Amino acid sequence: MFRLHSEYTGTGDQPQAILKLTDGIRKGVREQVLLGVTGSGKTFTIANVIASVQRPALVISHNKTLAAQLYQELRDYFPENAVSYFVSYYDYYQPEAYIPQTDTYIEKETQINEEIDKLRLAATANLLTRTDTIVVASVSSIYNIGSPKEYGHFILELRVGMRVERKSTFLRLVALQYERSDYGFHRGSYRVRGETIEIFPAYEDNSIRIVLEENVIRSIIRQNPLTGKPLEQLTSAVIYPAKHYMTDPSQRKDVFKEIHRDLEQRVKDLKSHGKDLEAHRINQRVTYDLEMISEMGYVNGIENYSRYFDGRNPGDPPFTLLDYYGYSGGAKGNAPWLLVIDESHMTIPQIRGMYNGDRSRKQTLIDYGFRLPAALDNRPLTFSEFIHRMPDTIYVSATPDEWELGRAQKSSEGKNSHTGIVEQLIRPTGIIDPVVTIRATAGQIHDILNEIAKRVKSNQRVLITTLTKQTAEDLSEYLKEQNVKIHYLHSDIETLERSDILADLRIGKYDAIVGVNLLREGLDLPEVSLVIVLDADKQGFLRSKTSLIQTMGRAARNTESEIILYADKVTDAMKGALAEVDRRRSIQTSYNKKHGIIPKTIIKPVRARLVDKKEDEKADEKTRLAQSEIDAMTPLDRETRIRRLQKAMREASYDLNFELAAEIRDLIRQLSED
Repeated sequence: MFRLHSEYTGTGDQPQAILKLTDGIRKGVREQVLLGVTGSGKTFTIANVIASVQRPALVISHNKTLAAQLYQELRDYFPENAVSYFVSYYDYYQPEAYIPQTDTYIEKETQINEEIDKLRLAATANLLTRTDTIVVASVSSIYNIGSPKEYGHFILELRVGMRVERKSTFLRLVALQYERSDYGFHRGSYRVRGETIEIFPAYEDNSIRIVLEENVIRSIIRQNPLTGKPLEQLTSAVIYPAKHYMTDPSQRKDVFKEIHRDLEQRVKDLKSHGKDLEAHRINQRVTYDLEMISEMGYVNGIENYSRYFDGRNPGDPPFTLLDYYGYSGGAKGNAPWLLVIDESHMTIPQIRGMYNGDRSRKQTLIDYGFRLPAALDNRPLTFSEFIHRMPDTIYVSATPDEWELGRAQKSSEGKNSHTGIVEQLIRPTGIIDPVVTIRATAGQIHDILNEIAKRVKSNQRVLITTLTKQTAEDLSEYLKEQNVKIHYLHSDIETLERSDILADLRIGKYDAIVGVNLLREGLDLPEVSLVIVLDADKQGFLRSKTSLIQTMGRAARNTESEIILYADKVTDAMKGALAEVDRRRSIQTSYNKKHGIIPKTIIKPVRARLVDKKEDEKADEKTRLAQSEIDAMTPLDRETRIRRLQKAMREASYDLNFELAAEIRDLIRQLSED
């Protein structure tokens, strides 16, 4: 049972949004939209809906950082339940590829983040064993991870009093991809000490100690893997595989025959087209892979053979995280669940585009003899396959696209006047959407200087958005010459420095930031009371109706917020954005007046810096080194530094601080290559 823990109760229009969404699910409205403005508490609303309908839920976000924030929030809301995190487990990922123009083969190179790998395995294990599971995922949830039937079939069940054979237990653990490691005990390994077997599940933080006596299990203890301290006495334990891709030894003989048949046909096809080199290459590679699978049960790249082991036909969709939901809590593939697509205006297009990019790279590998055609079936879902698998769904966005709105409206037809679109426009703070004014471009720089000066007197901050990086840098330089404390911000700025610049804006080191796309940069900047949009009439992606509304939302955490659009004409995008903002302001103002609410600016402490260059003794390891310093290192120095950096990267990933982990990863790569 889902139990929501929160010191807050629903405020503003959160209660009506929760009620309508829950009612829609119960009335059979398959797709709904939660149109919630920035700062209205959309995550709290979704948490309440999950608690109301009591269904396992999958929340998909369009990037790791936002997914991590959602995971942490939902984990706090549901401390008694299984809240899991499922994103790509690579700190570094270079996919296998071939460039025919230069005859360059790029081998697959990965650096797996063990902590995220644990969380991914925990997500699937939770789904197969519990009905109170919430998984927060990125779009990696639509990629092939192997059959839930096979994964659920490969388990080791242990009970106190059960008679077991030591050798058969070891063989079973090896089949589950656990490696014996009597000295370096780590996740996905087991060790043997006399009559005691210790297993460290790949998806848990604690290990399991099995005590045998004359081949009978006398006790099962959950323990601290480092100290061996007993934590809990168990009557039984179920060990799930250490990897998602599993192969059944009893099926390998038939599967190998099928692969060999396809290999023979592929070799024949390549030779018939005069591609003898490619024919030799594919024969050599597949033969080696099958030998490895036969001996070890696993090989790097085994996912390219997943179609055979899953029993799928060519072209059949892969098994993804979505398929595990049907088996939630041990059900037989039809358990009801809930899908939430966060920031749907960004996430849906990302899901739509995944398949084509993956197929293009794979087809080249197949054409040149690096992979069998079956590799095409190790892929993400197509968009139509994804839609076909969607259960009851809630799209969450401040600016949903027409696609989501249309789907929700169609889904609600004939459902007792339910529209399928639920608005959440009232913020708990009472803050209304900013006032928007349009000004001519003539004399805009002088005007901007005056507006910044006004905000400086009130200890407030300003965001300025431009269309190009060059404009951002040039404007920043000019305003600096006018004694404005300002900095530019765009994609060329390193991740860590970007976060520090935003922190410096909040504490007053800068009065203004000028950038190209500030939608994702400053999600929480209460001190910002003015957002300036240059070239607002240059209609395009960055000046579309959706982008303009999102940009305006950056100022929606301050009671004195204002938006200035510099333009010489009013485009359709501007008209649409202004109409929507005016509509929201009207609803918010009426609500505040009716309930006697006085808006309050959000007060939020400045988040600690990712790296404090002055005080953190490890700061030099978490920022990019000068090339001269790298050149001066001995090989031993580099090796020592890389080890320390790898530890720091793991710590950052454990804290879900992926921006810092990525920065350290890039530094490790720089040290390794130079």
